[in-house]
Amino acid sequence: MHEFLQRDLDYVVRLDEVVWGCLLVAVTLVIHGVGLFYTMRLSSALLLRPRKPSPSLGMVVVVLAAMTIVVLHLTEVMVWAAFFTWKHAQPNPFSAFYYALLNYTTLGAGYLPIRWRLLEGLLPMAGLISFAFSTSVLIALAPHFMTQAMKEHWQRFK
Repeated sequence: MHEFLQRDLDYVVRLDEVVWGCLLVAVTLVIHGVGLFYTMRLSSALLLRPRKPSPSLGMVVVVLAAMTIVVLHLTEVMVWAAFFTWKHAQPNPFSAFYYALLNYTTLGAGYLPIRWRLLEGLLPMAGLISFAFSTSVLIALAPHFMTQAMKEHWQRFK
């Protein structure tokens, strides 16, 4: 027979824990979706603006998009950290941010009080979905950059 800790035997998922977790995941995805929409809009505007596009502009746009996406992810982590601080699930905002960042990136280090245990699974789920969403945006931007770079390369040999 397996030996379990008493706290694990006593744990029961609470409805408010599920509701808060789903709300936090939803807020994370809304922030990410809106942020990526505007990132794509800005990137497209920058790529279409110049009369003579250059490969370096494409690279700058991809780097700016990537940095914007990093800021989006950090903003989402701050939302989770604010919740953990508000609910006293972490001792201070800095620990809450560190904990949220580690779990958002699916590293899974650190622990929440037993009261908020379910969020230890929902936070990395939100992060994983957000990272996949971000990757799709960067993949969408890359072909334009690569096509322009190849055009410039072949024009040099003509």
